[in-house]
Amino acid sequence: MAQNHSFDVVSEIDFQEADNAVNQAIKEIHQRYDLKDSNTEIELNKKDKFISIHTKDDYSLKASIDILQTKFIRRGISIKALKIGEAETASGGRLKLKIELQSGISKESAKILSKLIKDSNLKVNSQIQDDRVRVQATKIDDLQSVIKLIKEAELNFPTQFVNLK
Repeated sequence: MAQNHSFDVVSEIDFQEADNAVNQAIKEIHQRYDLKDSNTEIELNKKDKFISIHTKDDYSLKASIDILQTKFIRRGISIKALKIGEAETASGGRLKLKIELQSGISKESAKILSKLIKDSNLKVNSQIQDDRVRVQATKIDDLQSVIKLIKEAELNFPTQFVNLK
């Protein structure tokens, strides 16, 4: 009897690591000489999955984003998970920016992923299940080929592979 093997493709963020990255970024911003008087504030909202940055000018905003991205990379979080919005002017001539944290695979992204898998002509089945895509095959080698295919694809969201059975 043929046994089916499977794994799930997910897009998740470890919010504890994201919190650590934000705290490290704040610490570095307060220590840097060129950003000391910018009064930059960075806040992580875990519930609504976004980061807000409040700062005095465009230079300090761009520097803060760069520092934040560097800290995310060092913490092992893909910067594809950061959806940077447009900067808005706040009170007192300051700037505010909202960065959304993409967690979970949207329906459109899941369809793109499923189509990518089907177009590969491998003997695998893919199913969209809420915010994840389950891939099943009779051979583990086919599953490993799918993992390689997804890793090499230029997707606009981070992917992880869990529950390999």
